[in-house]
Amino acid sequence: MAKKKAAAKKKAGSKRQAARKAPAARRAAPKVTKKVIGGPIVVNGNQIPISKGIRLGDYVVLSGQVPFKDGVPMTTGTIEEQTEVTLEMIKGLLKEAGASLSDVFKVTVWLRDKADFLGYNRTYAKYFSKDPPVRSTVQSTLMVDVRIEIEVTAFSPR
Repeated sequence: MAKKKAAAKKKAGSKRQAARKAPAARRAAPKVTKKVIGGPIVVNGNQIPISKGIRLGDYVVLSGQVPFKDGVPMTTGTIEEQTEVTLEMIKGLLKEAGASLSDVFKVTVWLRDKADFLGYNRTYAKYFSKDPPVRSTVQSTLMVDVRIEIEVTAFSPR
């Protein structure tokens, strides 16, 4: 009986060893494709070296978006107006990627002035009224003279 157990144990060990030596092609994960979303970002005639967004398999990640009006950063307007313009831009980029705001699970927001929080939050709530994503909101000096920047990550299986 002990010999049978030892033989069975040796055989099981051989199978595990063979599985570890399986060809890489058989063990490899499926290839995930990367697709750039949105056109180039151009500010004052200069192309900025970032993508507006990337679809990586089932995930869509957007760079921080700032409000643009008529092709230039929106340096005027209330926080509500700038938030709405930015979220509409985000909706458009998500749509281009085959996703929607309901697919967003993480949002990061930078506000130039913490006094803008309540106005921004009221507008934001209109876009994420049901099952809102997790979110971080901080006050920060922004690289462009706008009041807000918003970055989102979405999960949208194809």
